Amino acid sequence: MLSLANVSNSLSNTESHSLGEIENLDTCLLQDFESKFVVQSSLTRPLVSFQANKTRPIYRWYKYKEAFSASLVEYLFQQYKITQGRILDPFAGSGTALFACSGLGINADGIELLPIGQQIINTKILLDTEFSIEDFQRLKAWSELKIWKSFEGRIALLELRITQGAYSQITKDAIEQYFAACQEENIKVKQVLLLALLCIMESISYTRKDGQYLRWDYRSGRGLGKKVFNKGEILEFDYAICNKIDEMIGDLAPSTQQIELFPTENNQGKIHLYNGSCLEVMPHLGECEYDAIITSPPYCNRYDYTRTYALELALLGISEKELVKLRQEMLSCTVENRPKDLLSINSQWTTALTFADEQKLLQAILKYLDNQKAQGILNNNGIPRMVRGYFYEMACIIQECFRVLKPGALLFMVNDNVRYAGVSISVDIILSNLASQLGFIVENILVLPSDKGNSSQQMGNHGRESLRKCVYVWKKL
Repeated sequence: MLSLANVSNSLSNTESHSLGEIENLDTCLLQDFESKFVVQSSLTRPLVSFQANKTRPIYRWYKYKEAFSASLVEYLFQQYKITQGRILDPFAGSGTALFACSGLGINADGIELLPIGQQIINTKILLDTEFSIEDFQRLKAWSELKIWKSFEGRIALLELRITQGAYSQITKDAIEQYFAACQEENIKVKQVLLLALLCIMESISYTRKDGQYLRWDYRSGRGLGKKVFNKGEILEFDYAICNKIDEMIGDLAPSTQQIELFPTENNQGKIHLYNGSCLEVMPHLGECEYDAIITSPPYCNRYDYTRTYALELALLGISEKELVKLRQEMLSCTVENRPKDLLSINSQWTTALTFADEQKLLQAILKYLDNQKAQGILNNNGIPRMVRGYFYEMACIIQECFRVLKPGALLFMVNDNVRYAGVSISVDIILSNLASQLGFIVENILVLPSDKGNSSQQMGNHGRESLRKCVYVWKKL
């Protein structure tokens, strides 16, 4: 009869063998792409994140923290000489790629699932194309006169379970008064005023976005007994909203003396947004339509955008049921994502799914994670399902990207490697291998000069061993 010690040693040897197999497969695949890796000193972390947008007019309005910067789009298009045509961003987010391309005179299509992203993009399009001088003056009046303060009505703020108690009573009253007063304006002014409100909600609340969830300040009364979190200054409503409206006015008007929203020559590219999941939308796009794709999909890092953007989603009227639906429609990047029936969405994805089945490194990782789950070692049993869903869904998206691109067109993708249960997952080379199987040439894998640290849920056990952050550049044959 085996003793508990023998069983433990056997499990330890099995785990060690599995990690060794993964390391060997990773090394072999890395060697296949060795000549494609280029450390790019100009690719700083601010450039490949929202940080560089913080000081740019218009882009700075809403802090969409998962975005890359407009400067990155401009840099890549300059380096790879993309100056015209039509581009696609399948994960449009707050629209950084779309508006940066438009500013370069390039037409841009985007796909976005979350209503907060849709609202930001559609409002900015409205400001570019439909906002009048009179509308602009009305915005100024709101900031100067604080029109909402004399409005008698209220519209009750919708709360979700995860947003209850997010504001002080004074702030909540102010939001409801402001929101009600907005309804009296024309549809264009109302939409811009709503965007201004969405832009300040985190700063006036007891919460801070923290990737996987909302962190709650101790002043909220929630989460007491855990480690005390102090988010610092919580802005007063009137101050925050007036500053935001003034910022928007300043960015839209080249001077306070002369308002010129519609220059005589407008060389901006046109923007079109598809609402929904790219898994659902992309199969309906035409073949060989796009001159480039630039995107950053959600990373395989457990971040749940339906939670981090819950304040904004609640304000936009998203119900509990709709929130759950959005979470399941997202690319599988959270532990709550259930498996999607991909072939029922598009029967043509058999090719992509077969390549994922045959990807040896991916399958070794999935086997290891399943074994960890069976032993009760994982800190969340949804991790194997999430990782599997992520790569299988990404394989289908890559197949669609190849289909909709013109021959010779480039695809740029920003993504991170991750680690779970001590195993490093080289997202860059797994996806690049799948891309090459599906017909792409891997032109480059541009590496940021300073690697990122470990994921938060792994830091305690595995330290700060660095992980590659890259921009993939693939070319359609």
